[in-house]
Amino acid sequence: MEELTVLAMSGATTVLGLVVSDLWEQAKARDWRLFRRRGSGTPADGEDGPDGQDTGRDADRVVAELEAAGHEVATARAAGDEATAAAIEERWRERFLRTLRDDPAAVTELQEIVAAFGTPGTVAYVSAGVNHGPVFQGSPVHGDINVYVPQPPAPRPRPDQVPALTAAFVNRTADLSELDRWFGPPAPSAPEAPPPVGIGVLHGLPGVGKTATAWHWAAGTRERYPDGQLYVDFAALRGQSGGDVSEAVAMCLRGLGVLDTYMPDSLQERAALFRTRTADRRLLVVLDDVGDPAQVRPLVPKGPGSAVLVTSTSALGELALDGARILALKPLDPAGALRLLAEHGGKRITADPDAAERLVALCGGLPVALRIAAGRLATDPSLTAADLAGELADENRRLDALSLGEEHSMSAVLNPTYRLLPPDAARLYRCLGRYPCATFDVESAAAALDATPAATAPLLRRLAGDGLIERTADGRFHMHDLVRLHARERADAEEPPGAESALVARVLTHHLLLTALADRAIREDRLRVADLGALLADAPNPFAGPAGVDPLAWLESRSADVLAVLRTGAARGGLDTPVWQLAEAYSVLFLHRRALGPWRESLALGAAAAATAVAPAAEARLRSLLSRPLLDLGEDERARTELDTALACAEVAGDAVVSASVREFDGRYWDRHDPARAVTSYRASLELNTRAGEARGAAIATYFLGCAQDAAGEHATALDTLNAAHRMLTECRDPRMAARATAALGVAHDHLGDPGEAMRALEDAAATLRAERATHYEAQALVALADIAERTGLRRADVPGWLDRAAGIHEEGGSPLAPALRARLRAWGGE
Repeated sequence: MEELTVLAMSGATTVLGLVVSDLWEQAKARDWRLFRRRGSGTPADGEDGPDGQDTGRDADRVVAELEAAGHEVATARAAGDEATAAAIEERWRERFLRTLRDDPAAVTELQEIVAAFGTPGTVAYVSAGVNHGPVFQGSPVHGDINVYVPQPPAPRPRPDQVPALTAAFVNRTADLSELDRWFGPPAPSAPEAPPPVGIGVLHGLPGVGKTATAWHWAAGTRERYPDGQLYVDFAALRGQSGGDVSEAVAMCLRGLGVLDTYMPDSLQERAALFRTRTADRRLLVVLDDVGDPAQVRPLVPKGPGSAVLVTSTSALGELALDGARILALKPLDPAGALRLLAEHGGKRITADPDAAERLVALCGGLPVALRIAAGRLATDPSLTAADLAGELADENRRLDALSLGEEHSMSAVLNPTYRLLPPDAARLYRCLGRYPCATFDVESAAAALDATPAATAPLLRRLAGDGLIERTADGRFHMHDLVRLHARERADAEEPPGAESALVARVLTHHLLLTALADRAIREDRLRVADLGALLADAPNPFAGPAGVDPLAWLESRSADVLAVLRTGAARGGLDTPVWQLAEAYSVLFLHRRALGPWRESLALGAAAAATAVAPAAEARLRSLLSRPLLDLGEDERARTELDTALACAEVAGDAVVSASVREFDGRYWDRHDPARAVTSYRASLELNTRAGEARGAAIATYFLGCAQDAAGEHATALDTLNAAHRMLTECRDPRMAARATAALGVAHDHLGDPGEAMRALEDAAATLRAERATHYEAQALVALADIAERTGLRRADVPGWLDRAAGIHEEGGSPLAPALRARLRAWGGE
């Protein structure tokens, strides 16, 4: 078989098949000389001129004839008419052969077509000692002997491009198992169906370990993808004015053996060629640091069972429409973070477990931060884990401490994402770096930005999409501590002087407004010193109406935020008035939820602010309130000091209602130390409230007076006083305080020798107090029930339940009484 005949046969088969493929437009655009040379006219007419060129036919006509012939071949084969298809291919073989014999340049051209578009192993040509392909003719030879040596198909390229991890990979067991589940074998229910092409997205904040997880998983799946693994790092391609996707496809095509000579120019043509080249391959494509779903779709291979694994700071939710599975990678839990730190830090970590735990907490479980910390220990023999933990404990030094140079630092990890933010989103990012709370919603972020919620919401979505903030289970947002410090660093560098003070003032006012509205929704007629009429006048009230937000539940959920705002406002200076006003409004929460630590701290901040603002009535109110958590914490001496200061401030203020309230709190101190003096204080409070026309204040003073009389042994008198207090409180529509009066009546009945009536009253009171969410006072009633039951033998079976409930309430509030109640419960065999 003559070698040119073999090449002509291969060329005819290749070109006619190419006509009906999605690569034809690319091929015919290359102005192949072959299609314009001698013999390229209609095979049957033989109208070749003496100069070897077609007469009466141009290149367009030749291309049209090729296209018609190619479609005829495809139609014949689809109908099972192999004879017709073979006859058409033979005519074109003869036509190509005439051209090849006349023009050696056409030989090279046709070889290029076969190499670029033919199937692997297609025969080429050798002549005069030069190898042009698998056909070989030895040279020189004698006697015109031609030898045809068929070659086996050249092996297809098997790319293995995913980088290797250079350090041990630990943790992420659940995440790796999820990837295995996504891309595992097809379900047994459809064993004969071709496996689909899978798409998976790993997303999370910068430095959380997305790339390492993808690389590690890919390393263990080579057998699953026998035709290779392709890899594109979009971070390296970013900034090419939209050309990053096109270049990414070109990179993958090169990995599949396509030379730049035959690389299509447009993204659409490259994507088409990629699909063709992957149609019969089972590949894994790993796309790192993707920023947009459009970067993924052109790189989805066509071969059944192939997969695309994407890493991104964004969830790329649009890809769910393409069937993508999406997995959020979170910072490591403490146990996993310790393992990672120990793996990289070695004995210097394991030798000091306490310091290691502090490092894990200060790094927030972020793998990149943990590796930098371990790197610092490894490169500085004089640095101990405890020393490094001390550096990181200072927020102002933490980012600097998490650095191994400009290219290996937390700032270097976060800067690229920050620089790609549009200006408004970047400014919000900087504002959130100075925001004092761990979590925030759209409205509070808008206050920080000094913008409307409508303008702020899309900016938050952008930050969340870039992994810089994340949504919490309750629909709010959270910023990782290290991200927050980076945002603050950028704010310090880029925001104008005075911007931080203005931001704190806006955020403080925002929280004051909402807390004051919640306070009034819980109890409108509660004593308040702050005049907030102007602030609240036109404000929308989220707690109003039947569909309004539960104000007590809102305060509970925002308690940590309010306390953080108070701390920041008090430390800033110049904001003393809104600080004490917020502390006063916030105190309503602790009348229902006895969280003693936050209660004490908030009131101490508020009292100090009121003193600086020279607001004696406010200072008197807040210091007298402060005495309550101090007494519950056993700090009686400090409570006495606060009350003495409050009494002096009330006298200076000259406000009868405030003085009455302070006298009431003074009586509650004397309840513990001198019941007779307590009675005197309560009588003074009652007189002041009555004179001021404060019906509820008078009712509360009457209640405490009855309790003091009972404690002083005047049980019958106390019963009359407490009944009067219950009636007055009921008339004031105060079920919480009325229930407390019922409980006090129960105690008085017990003192008068009627335990049955006492237990009935105490049970009624406990049920109402629980319904009113006044759990501290519910616990007091339950303990009183247990006391009576233990002493009298009545309803002893109920004692463990009462004690368990009471102990739980005290534990939740941080009360020092909780351990004694648990011990008492254990003595009953209730634990």
